[in-house]
Amino acid sequence: MEKNNEVFKTTMGSMFDGMDGFLSTKTVVGEPIRIDDTVILPLVDVSFGMAAGALTDDKKNNGAGGMGAKLTPSAVIVIHNGTTRLMNISTHSGIDKILDMVPDFVDRFSNKIADKKEAKANANKGKDPAAREAAAEEIRDKVSDSVNEALEK
Repeated sequence: MEKNNEVFKTTMGSMFDGMDGFLSTKTVVGEPIRIDDTVILPLVDVSFGMAAGALTDDKKNNGAGGMGAKLTPSAVIVIHNGTTRLMNISTHSGIDKILDMVPDFVDRFSNKIADKKEAKANANKGKDPAAREAAAEEIRDKVSDSVNEALEK
């Protein structure tokens, strides 16, 4: 039984040592995303699960362990015109609020998606639904890319 405990402790120790290299502040706060004069810092929810076991008989020491992690972008800090805001992005309205703060970003997509006639007819800056959706998708992609970059470091 004491041998089982030793193998178990060794297995758990190895897993925790590996976690040190994986988890850092950049895992929870992603790389900054700059869009014109706006900076977006993604914040990430991190969940971990671990399991380990040990069995020894007359055979060599037997131990096994596993760990899993789930990282989910949950919010962003938006710094725009000297104002800092924390915005929940797990809901669609959070992305909409970010897009309202950066209307020029939406306008870039208006020019790509709508032809010039449609863009001129759409007098409300940043209100083109197709452009807003494309810009929202771009922000989601940038946040995901930022989180993935932080994980690779």
